[in-house]
Amino acid sequence: MVDAGVSTGPFPALLATWIQFIVPQPCFDKFFVDFDFLDVPCLKVAVSKALGFGIILGSLIVKLPQIIKMLQAKSGAGISLMSVTFELIAISATWSYGFAQKFPFSAYGESVFLALQTIIIAFLVLYYGGQSGAAFGYLTFYVAAMSFLLSPAVPRQLLSLLQTSNAFVIMVSKAIQAYANYKNGSTGQLSVITVYLIFLGAVARIFTSIQETGDNLVIFTYVVSSFFNGVIALQMIIYWNVPPREHQD
Repeated sequence: MVDAGVSTGPFPALLATWIQFIVPQPCFDKFFVDFDFLDVPCLKVAVSKALGFGIILGSLIVKLPQIIKMLQAKSGAGISLMSVTFELIAISATWSYGFAQKFPFSAYGESVFLALQTIIIAFLVLYYGGQSGAAFGYLTFYVAAMSFLLSPAVPRQLLSLLQTSNAFVIMVSKAIQAYANYKNGSTGQLSVITVYLIFLGAVARIFTSIQETGDNLVIFTYVVSSFFNGVIALQMIIYWNVPPREHQD
């Protein structure tokens, strides 16, 4: 709720509260009390907030096409477990670092939902690969690790180290998947919708990270992520509808 005495502009109090998630004070007053819609700093804030929450909303479903495709095929063919694991490490580091640094949720919130969907993908790769025991063990270990990383007991130096290594981890993760695509001559069970949404989200995150965190580690991570996700997005075009090569012993 909006506190008494706080401006709500031309809107009812409840609606003003929701709008201020995207246009916080003092920009709310600039736009809706002074009607100064050309204030550049406030425009940057509003665009950054809108992109941030848009990315979070998209992250709720971004990997569902990938998960559905695997469930329908009952296969994780073409998906590198090592690549998925490295990606999960990077996403989880962003989640725990943003949480510990008390960044706005709009600056890192999608990592929460991406992590949940990525762990499902890793589970399915193992499960459909005939390793159900390993799949449940993987899941249990991840839950335990995140419980520690999000707890007050975790050393800040460890979180900073994880965030520092994030760019390298993402680079390795995507390079492994890109090489697997090249080796197979196909993108296998990769979902084109998922790949392109992740690529576009990483590009948008460069701008929102500059605006909302100013953290050079986070910004550099998204620059690296955009480049390597772009490589895989390009492979989706190159290998469109191409079946995997038959490997000979």
